[in-house]
Amino acid sequence: MNDSTFFCGIGGSGMLPLACILRAWGGRVAGSDRALDAGRVAPKFAYLRSLGISLFPQDGSGLQPGMTLVTSAAVEDTVPDVVRARELGLAHLTRPQFLARLLNGAQRSVAVGGTSGKSTVTGMIGWILHACHRQPTVMNGAVMKNFATSSAPFASALVGDPELFISEVDESDGSIGLYTPEVAVLTNISLDHKEMAELRAMFAGFLSTARKAVLNLDDPETRALADLVRSDKCVGYGFDSPGAGLMGKQLELLADGATFAVEAEGERHEVRLAIPGRHNASNALAALAATRALGVPLADGAAALARFEGLTRRLERVGSAAGVTVIDDFAHNPDKIDATLATMRAQPGRLLILFQPHGWGPLAKMGNELAHSFVRGMASDDRLYLPDPVYHGGTVERARGSDWLAEAVRAKDRHAEHIPERAAIGDALVAEARDGDRILIMGARDDSLSEFAAELVERLGARN
Repeated sequence: MNDSTFFCGIGGSGMLPLACILRAWGGRVAGSDRALDAGRVAPKFAYLRSLGISLFPQDGSGLQPGMTLVTSAAVEDTVPDVVRARELGLAHLTRPQFLARLLNGAQRSVAVGGTSGKSTVTGMIGWILHACHRQPTVMNGAVMKNFATSSAPFASALVGDPELFISEVDESDGSIGLYTPEVAVLTNISLDHKEMAELRAMFAGFLSTARKAVLNLDDPETRALADLVRSDKCVGYGFDSPGAGLMGKQLELLADGATFAVEAEGERHEVRLAIPGRHNASNALAALAATRALGVPLADGAAALARFEGLTRRLERVGSAAGVTVIDDFAHNPDKIDATLATMRAQPGRLLILFQPHGWGPLAKMGNELAHSFVRGMASDDRLYLPDPVYHGGTVERARGSDWLAEAVRAKDRHAEHIPERAAIGDALVAEARDGDRILIMGARDDSLSEFAAELVERLGARN
């Protein structure tokens, strides 16, 4: 692989960890990003520079002969970097193509797929392997708290042995068929980026390439695919599925985590999680099944999970002030929203929710399902505030916007309000919040949501 690589869109959640891994392995790395040009999320780019990664405007000036260009899904062919790469005749890979080279080239590998839970399961697998001294390399789409430090705050990558490669893999662009892992994990299948028939076909192909397939039998769609996998390579897990080879039992959901027992082939071990929610208990079973397939004793994996700290923007408690707790969460599709709201509703306190849709396209594709998720998950006194969707440029059909979603939720007797500017929603949240409330910030594809959440804590504190 060329040792001089230019990442166009280097600040993206799937690009930054790849750039960090390649740099740590001794590669020469440079990149550009729209957010850098716009002056957004400066700490992220300062971190990249601290690693010795050169950053350039996204105007083609950073491209040099002999480089390989890697582009994120958000980069169009008309972007000057891409145009310049064509002029220079450079090799050009998409992010999934580049990732597939690393994962498929490793002696041992795990690829984690599914609509929801990919990042958390990837982080859990990485932590178990690290805690058991296996020195994995982990490519994640979110910062793993166990590996974050003051000098490495954006720890969405863990750099270890190139021959033990763990990564989440995405189906949104159809690229999941590129990967041929030793262990393929499938957490669940539900409506998100593509229609269900297309998703079923893609995930079936993904499972067929692996030597071991780890499947969530509690999820009906995933369970249906288990029938297509040879029994000798299928490892099922679940809490409610008697046929699971790795079974969770006696699940107890707590305010700050969960406890359960895990059983497999006559073994039984207790698990204690420090992150809440039934969905995270299911994620833990997936991680235990995957690491066991790599040879980690079940007892060691269960013990390591007690020290797993979670990921940023996954039900992350940002802070409290004036009796109000602010929580930051990545939920953006119906399945993730259902899991987040179910976990939040299990605890006392009114919810004041800001949900920023991650594009006009998702509202057109799954707007009805998003509305149903909020109606199901909200109590009558909860409040939902909707800014306009994320927009990073380009042409997009705007048939449905946040105003449509607000009206759909209101039609089912839940409080929802469309306020186009997010800053104005911040004002409304600070004015509305009272002692005992929880403010929940939800959305994807926008790093500034975390900054917004932190600012709310400061503003609530100043209100006193």
